[in-house]
Amino acid sequence: MKDVLIRVIRKACYADLSALYENPIEHTCDVSEGEEFLSVEGQQPDGLCDSAWETLRPFVETLAAGGGNFFDGWMKNPHSALLSCNDGFRPVSFLVETVEGGEVES
Repeated sequence: MKDVLIRVIRKACYADLSALYENPIEHTCDVSEGEEFLSVEGQQPDGLCDSAWETLRPFVETLAAGGGNFFDGWMKNPHSALLSCNDGFRPVSFLVETVEGGEVES
């Protein structure tokens, strides 16, 4: 199995939608842009929230097993995917890509 690097690319916040539809909450996402997590053998990395993992997991597991080329050439790097968590108020975009020998595979 291959390791998969999960990198936080962008965080967004739609305050207007939160004001319209969301009940106030005290705690939101803790990740920061540029933060990285490493999935070893397709497992959820420590510190990555369960909700984001549920979105990323099928792609991470496929990459870890040596697969890729999602949706017939969607990504320039076939060993990667750009995905977002399912929080419609504060979506976070993650780049997941295969790591081989400590280097990102391209």
